[in-house]
Amino acid sequence: MENVRELFHTMTKRLGLLDRNCCTVGGVELSLVQSHILYEIDRMNEPSMQQVAEALAIDITTFSRQIQTLVKMNLVKKTPYPQDRRVYILSLTPEGKYVTAKIDAEVNEYLAEVFSHMTEFERETVLRSIRLLNECMAKSTVCCKPLF
Repeated sequence: MENVRELFHTMTKRLGLLDRNCCTVGGVELSLVQSHILYEIDRMNEPSMQQVAEALAIDITTFSRQIQTLVKMNLVKKTPYPQDRRVYILSLTPEGKYVTAKIDAEVNEYLAEVFSHMTEFERETVLRSIRLLNECMAKSTVCCKPLF
């Protein structure tokens, strides 16, 4: 039987998910978590800290530390919500938008190059399979929890 864990381990390494820093843009080094946070803030419309933390399944304490770092790097702006001063709204600064756009372009370029080694049928099969895997993972009772 094929070692499924080995397949995922190899893919994780090749995607750079084990690297300490995922990317450097304009002299700014980001961790993978920080890159994901920027992506989610950009994807959502003025999300609260809680919304982004939940979307990434990160506990709020760890998330708050990451946000503080991104604020100090001048990539994220944290604004108190007028109706409830305990809630903070997140947005990207112009520098944050630039960094996020550059990372997005690099990732898309990488994926386009990877997919260029496949036929159209293989590409569609892989994407359909990834969608199916994501749907099944969302239904899993152990989603977003350590497996050991």
